[in-house]
Amino acid sequence: MIRIAICDDEKQAVDQHERIVKDCLQTEGIGYEITTYTQSRNLLYDITDDGIFYDLILLDIMMNGNDDGFEVVRRLRSLGNDIPIVILSGRTDDFDTLYGLDIGADDYITKPFNPVVLGAKIKALIRRNQKASYNAHNYITAGPFRYSNMTLEFFKNDQLVPLSSKENVMMKLFISNIGRVFTKEQLYELVWSNSVVDENAIMVYISHLRSKIEDNPKSPKYLKTVWGLGYKFT
Repeated sequence: MIRIAICDDEKQAVDQHERIVKDCLQTEGIGYEITTYTQSRNLLYDITDDGIFYDLILLDIMMNGNDDGFEVVRRLRSLGNDIPIVILSGRTDDFDTLYGLDIGADDYITKPFNPVVLGAKIKALIRRNQKASYNAHNYITAGPFRYSNMTLEFFKNDQLVPLSSKENVMMKLFISNIGRVFTKEQLYELVWSNSVVDENAIMVYISHLRSKIEDNPKSPKYLKTVWGLGYKFT
């Protein structure tokens, strides 16, 4: 289900944008839900206070006394919210376009616009956002490293690093817990499912991992020993 917010203080404009979005998504056979706003403060409240999620926002920047569209973009981006935002505006100055893009809008379309062009941009942004969400869910990344939760493969600088089954379990544990110190007892219980610690086995596997992931295994940069405690991945 695709969720889209449309915000414009002119009801006629809201209805027009809603029809375009419906035609666009129905043609693609995509399930959707559209929420309309005539006040930008209500849109901001729903997202920042009520935690409502949208896949895309279509936003006017001239809101007749309310927070303008630029303020909505600035506020959301300052909070780290990366919802795709398309500004739809009757203001055609290059400054407005450049400013809108500079503060974080994904696109700026001037009115009147071609509905076909807007529909194409909507579909492209939704696909891009879904792909980003998919990648974020299926990969764990840290520095030059990437671990695939789907294929259980581990990469350094996009190059596959072959790992044994125990090395794989240990590596996923470390990359999922950046900076956390694991004692030898914890590692043996989590990786070997055994509370009896074989310190030699742990040291051997740590050495093997370092030989595969470190530029200089004798001076590890990533898989570090915390003397007297255990190991951590940084």
